[in-house]
Amino acid sequence: MTPYRRKTPEEILYSIMRLHRGRLKILIGAVSGSGKTYHMLREGNLLKQQGIDVVICAVSTMRRADTVEQTLELERVPSIHWWKDGKEQKDLPLEALLARNPEVVLVDGLAHRNRKEAQFRTRLEDIRYLMDHGISVITTINVYELEGEDEIVFKLTGIRAEDTVPSDTLELADEVRLIDVSPETMLKRIDEGILGDRANPAMCRRGNLGVLREIALRLMAEGVNDSLEKHREAQGLVGPSGAAERILVSAQYHWNGSLHVRRGQQIARRLNGELMVVTFVRPKRALTKEQQVFKRSIQKLVEKVDAAFEEIPLARLRKLPALLVRYATANNVTRIVMGHSNRNRWQERWQGSIANRVLRKTRNIDVFIMADRAAHAGERILPVKPKPRAGADTFRRLSTGEIEKKIETIRRGTFKVYIGAAPGVGKTFKMLQEGNLLLGKGIDVVVGLLETHGRKETAQQVGQLPIVPRAKLSYQSARLEEMDTDAIIARQPDVVLVDELAHTNVPGSRDKKRYEDVIRLLNSGISVISTVNVQHLESLNDAVEQLTGVRVRETVPDAMLKLADEVELIDVTPQMLQQRMREGKIYAAEKVDQALGSFFKIGNLIALRELALRELADDVDERLEAWDRNTSLRGIWRRQETIFVCVDLGPRSERLIRRGFRIAHRLKAAWHVQYVGRSDDTDSEREKRLETLRQLCERLGGKLEAAPLARGGDGIGETLLKRMTELNATLLIVGQSRRPLWHSLIKETVVHFMLRRARGIDMLIVADYDRTS
Repeated sequence: MTPYRRKTPEEILYSIMRLHRGRLKILIGAVSGSGKTYHMLREGNLLKQQGIDVVICAVSTMRRADTVEQTLELERVPSIHWWKDGKEQKDLPLEALLARNPEVVLVDGLAHRNRKEAQFRTRLEDIRYLMDHGISVITTINVYELEGEDEIVFKLTGIRAEDTVPSDTLELADEVRLIDVSPETMLKRIDEGILGDRANPAMCRRGNLGVLREIALRLMAEGVNDSLEKHREAQGLVGPSGAAERILVSAQYHWNGSLHVRRGQQIARRLNGELMVVTFVRPKRALTKEQQVFKRSIQKLVEKVDAAFEEIPLARLRKLPALLVRYATANNVTRIVMGHSNRNRWQERWQGSIANRVLRKTRNIDVFIMADRAAHAGERILPVKPKPRAGADTFRRLSTGEIEKKIETIRRGTFKVYIGAAPGVGKTFKMLQEGNLLLGKGIDVVVGLLETHGRKETAQQVGQLPIVPRAKLSYQSARLEEMDTDAIIARQPDVVLVDELAHTNVPGSRDKKRYEDVIRLLNSGISVISTVNVQHLESLNDAVEQLTGVRVRETVPDAMLKLADEVELIDVTPQMLQQRMREGKIYAAEKVDQALGSFFKIGNLIALRELALRELADDVDERLEAWDRNTSLRGIWRRQETIFVCVDLGPRSERLIRRGFRIAHRLKAAWHVQYVGRSDDTDSEREKRLETLRQLCERLGGKLEAAPLARGGDGIGETLLKRMTELNATLLIVGQSRRPLWHSLIKETVVHFMLRRARGIDMLIVADYDRTS
């Protein structure tokens, strides 16, 4: 961090030039019809209300009533109309716009190509010309109209863009905002004829819409990650942020080097992370012929899996752990992948082991130790394709219980969730907007629970929606209000709008959490539209604390997102969100300064935005796999994994459980949580702590087993090892030991015991997060 460095003359001139240059904001969507133009016009109207001079030009409403309505109060500068292949085209009248000289121009179709006689060939050049003359521009684009992304989209869906813009176009923008829409919503719009007869047949397939949506989400997440890393660098912060995964493989020019790279690639793909490979060489030693062969093999593999590769000189072997950790920290690595030590316990005590020394030196970086395959030299660890299920299973008669379960699913209401990165992004506004659209179609919609937080725009959006009165409850001599779930069930509407899914109900309520109320409504056949922020997801609790320094107390199980028939992200840029905060549209005026200085700091908002984009991209990918496994962007994971999580009663056990759940969820694996304690230890505090861990496991869909440890019997390590063998565990997850070095010389820790005795399975040693490191 260098805030006192004198700026160069070039930097000063560049800053002055930017003062005179217009701004660029791009609204990106997965597909035409996602609502980009509507949101662009809505932003224009909001700017006009603030006294900013806004005009529109070359905007295509497609005669959609809600979009046309947004144009009524905006001045239109006539565009230049011409025809191409029987389709009407619109070019920007640059001289007319310069003569009018508005502060902001709203224009559709960033990828548009102009007529031959136009001043510039493309709309992107037109926009840059306007910006050079001090006019700001808000525009729209589809993800498949970006070079690079267009080829991926064509390969996966067969959809080809008519025109594209350079791949670095988004980098020109001051702000980029994603307009997210679920495949289900898009298919409804197509069925209702909202898109007219211009809908590409390939875009009418749910799987293709899902692929386009995931590509858009991941593209945005990568862009936000770049912003986050620049912000952290400017703040002098080092190490991983916690929002994205970056995997570093430490490989040797040895037969197992390629295995380590392949395993790292599999982990990176399933975690949607970036892959890096590093190898250390002795500069004064020439490689043997065998090592040269392995080097060429590893370099070829690294290129094939699109990983970064670096060869680092190593003066002495004892320096390797320190060099590896330093390199990982400098590159914001979240996980190091390396091999087991080949030394026995006494050799490790005398000479030390690379793995143990890496573990002692790492902070905030997990270490993945690959299973020792020395006994099976050259064994490939690529996943094996499972045998297809027998076709006869589809003809099996369902049992009575199975039939009843399917009937319950059929009767259940539809569940839709709007998710955002932070309060104030517009989730409640969007929920109410959809409620009014449904009401206009003759569907019986009611508001079950609404929290406007004093926001006038949100309150006005209620419109004609009927509100079910809240239930009044007594608690500690006070009268409090909660959603009246029983009254809603008695009313039997088609759809109910329920705000703040993660809310904890007043003690004494029938259900402890609002999401439990929602489940009751769904089971009663009532459809529910609800809202939640990404920081409230249970499995992200540790990541959110790492990113923001705030431990979120109210959470919802990840299963609630999985239960949802539709999940849509409301994306807002951090700058726009902070502006809303300053205008008093999120919190009361007296809370604004405090919020902007804590949770609403720009770094927090960038990180939470990236977390929300990545989480929803994973959700989309899970649904793609459920529809058609071949379209999953992360690749198919065919290896059957069993995750084994070891916990104690310490404060990091929740972190281990959440990490185990997230890995198991992404690998489609069974997972088990194990605690081993003394059988004669009946301390009430111990039982209370165990119950807390059990409840967390149950919220995440798992189960905690507590095994007694008899005096004079097997130790903790042996007991865990036996249970792992019984379960055929393939991945062990354990916390990093923080005991001093002298302690391990006297008594072996569980981590060191497992490193020595559990070499046949992979190990993930989870780091404790330290904000001061």
